Amino acid sequence: MAPTATADAVICGAGIAGVSTAYFLAVHEGMSDLVLCDPRPPLTLTSDKSTECYRNWWPDPSMVSFMGRSIDLLENLSDESGNAFNLGRRGYLYVTGGGTAQLVTAAAQISDAGAGSVRVHTGSSDDPSYVAAEPEGWATHPDGADVFAASEPLTEHFPYLTGAARGATHVRRAGWFSAQQLGAWMLDRARERGLALRRSRIVEVDVDKDRVTGVRLDNGTRIATGVFINAAGPMAQGVAAMTGVDLPMHNEVHLKLAFRDSLGAIPRDAPMLIWTDPQRLNLSDEERRLCVEEGRTDLLGEMPAGCHCRPEGGVDSQWVLGLWEYHRDVREPVWPLPTDGLYADTVLRGLATMVPAIAAYLEDPPQSVVDGGYYTKTTDNLPLIGPAGPTGSYVCGALSGYGVMAASAAGELAAAYATGSALPDYAPAFHPGRYDDPAYREQDAGAIDTGQI
Repeated sequence: MAPTATADAVICGAGIAGVSTAYFLAVHEGMSDLVLCDPRPPLTLTSDKSTECYRNWWPDPSMVSFMGRSIDLLENLSDESGNAFNLGRRGYLYVTGGGTAQLVTAAAQISDAGAGSVRVHTGSSDDPSYVAAEPEGWATHPDGADVFAASEPLTEHFPYLTGAARGATHVRRAGWFSAQQLGAWMLDRARERGLALRRSRIVEVDVDKDRVTGVRLDNGTRIATGVFINAAGPMAQGVAAMTGVDLPMHNEVHLKLAFRDSLGAIPRDAPMLIWTDPQRLNLSDEERRLCVEEGRTDLLGEMPAGCHCRPEGGVDSQWVLGLWEYHRDVREPVWPLPTDGLYADTVLRGLATMVPAIAAYLEDPPQSVVDGGYYTKTTDNLPLIGPAGPTGSYVCGALSGYGVMAASAAGELAAAYATGSALPDYAPAFHPGRYDDPAYREQDAGAIDTGQI
């Protein structure tokens, strides 16, 4: 007979979403008989591949509220831990070479959703003052956004940007932190309250009369429980199938470049820099011919917006993280991750459009590393958090590319569902049941501004 254990709840997946859910169940909801299952070490599948950034600036009002709550929690945890995970608020700078009227309009709409006040800078003498971000910390930084509606004040404060930049929005309640340190701190606190970590795979979920009754592990153990939370990240769809649920999500490959910026093209106190316009790569005739020969015609036409980068490490570091999702590669998750031999060169070319000094690396490539993970997404790019399937079964997933910034609020929300606690106003927007409406399920995601970078 298989050995049997009991638990008040079992969580599948020890990524940042599962660890956060465990933390809120154990520390905030007082659930001590709690098991977190994953065959891998915690925070090692996709959570450690993140750019580790956060922002409250989203086109969807529910996401503004959700991320605002998550950042509130991050700031509380920063205070409680002595800022063990190095939370900072340099901001996101969305840069455009086009018109600026849409920057002002979009900022006003997001501000109205609760993201903070907007200050518009046109270069005139009566402009509001602009407060530069401090390299570290967050408590004294402004919120809302500063919109540069003219090139002069923009290049005054960010002289390393291309002269083609016409405007930008500097989102202020935004920055980055160490997701690994946050996750480790949360995991330690949860284990102090009784969380048990099992290095095993869940292979079956027991359901009786449409109610979860337990899970079975690959080592033969059965854990009797009435609460099962699927926080399996890219594997969530397969895990959900064990409860008879088809989650409306898909996985996209997203790569990330880390390169040594020995020339100092990106200042160490720079914010996250995002080029918001489509662009075409500056390729020679010979390079274009080689692209055709190698079947890489995807690099020859108009490339999408969203090429972005940020400094990585402290003031003495030379490393920069660069990302650009220039083709949509949807697939079932496999490891090792599919690679792109031209990714580093392509990202550097894209970044050089925004920061011309980076172009020097095209002739003399820097030391670099490419890794990445999967963005697990819904068509609307909103998460799935709440009941899914038989009674007692929940999901905390589809956190796309914003998993580390959303994890605190996502874990809190999943814990509230599992314990019957009060739910926040944004909870219905992320409920998996929204896809029960065929019209919602079949909506054209291309017509939705999802806020994805």
